[in-house]
Amino acid sequence: MKTQPSSPCSPPPVSDYHTHTYLCKHAKGMPKEYVAEAIQKGLPQICFTDHAPAPCGYDHNFRMDINDVEHYRELISQIQTTSELDILYGIEADYYNGCEEFLSSWLQKQDFDIVLGSVHFIETWGFDDEANLSQWETADINKTWKHYFRLLEKLADTHLFDVVSHLDLPKKFGHKPTNDILEIAKPTLERIASTGMAIEINTSGLDRPIGEIYPSMPLLKLCRKMSIPITFGSDAHLPGDVGRHFDKALAAATAAGYTHSLRFCKRQSELVPLP
Repeated sequence: MKTQPSSPCSPPPVSDYHTHTYLCKHAKGMPKEYVAEAIQKGLPQICFTDHAPAPCGYDHNFRMDINDVEHYRELISQIQTTSELDILYGIEADYYNGCEEFLSSWLQKQDFDIVLGSVHFIETWGFDDEANLSQWETADINKTWKHYFRLLEKLADTHLFDVVSHLDLPKKFGHKPTNDILEIAKPTLERIASTGMAIEINTSGLDRPIGEIYPSMPLLKLCRKMSIPITFGSDAHLPGDVGRHFDKALAAATAAGYTHSLRFCKRQSELVPLP
């Protein structure tokens, strides 16, 4: 990811850089409905970032099949040519053991505007899946959080991604560490900062049991202190989710000391002032 001076590639922020399509098998609605919601809410941009395929079979039920990618591109291309809104084409790709074998070559062949990087599994445990909620009852909470952040470090080390999604995702169901989260996360944030990656302010947590934005304010302030840039994302899986709670996201960004966010185009980024 390279940050460049301002260009006319797209209008000013804030934009929703984290939305999905029905191709991931757990979102609903057509792309045009997501775009209509973005227009209604006055967003300058929307980026579709559906879940990347994983030919190895990883998390097969919650992502596109490799044969769906061409259709995904066609869906977004069609609406890009027919909509008045600036629409970006992106992907949310998971980090997991061995992902580099596929992603390192596949991502280079795509024309994405942005690549989000996520961790949804600790070994074989899909820790943010409600179907696996019972595993939290026997998990060592502090060790789980440490393991999660070490995986984010490995994600950053690949240099395959532009933005880290939902930075403190393990809190989704209310499971926070008893140890200091800043001490746990600091080495990871240092690694993220060294790569030039951004983190997103993801508002979907406000509609989860935790009732908080990802990341928490202490983490967001530490990101700002380390000069880690930000983007905004609703993690929309329904059209009505687009741009949800962005007033609160902007307030959080400002409270943490941010004055700019990143705008992307063809995986190149620029800093633009917050509204």
